Amino acid sequence: MPKAARIISPISAPRIYAERSAIPAKRSDTSEFIGVALFSGIGLFVSLVAVILGIQGAWF
Repeated sequence: MPKAARIISPISAPRIYAERSAIPAKRSDTSEFIGVALFSGIGLFVSLVAVILGIQGAWF
């Protein structure tokens, strides 16, 4: 009975290159998070005011 040959190649870890262009990406992520947080916060505030004032929405 013939046997199959096993070829095992080592799996190397991916290389991570640290470049100067990677530093602004972190700032961009932070500014994007701030934008989303502000937008969400404003939406929550408007919803809270609508609930307190008893305004009925057209969403249901």
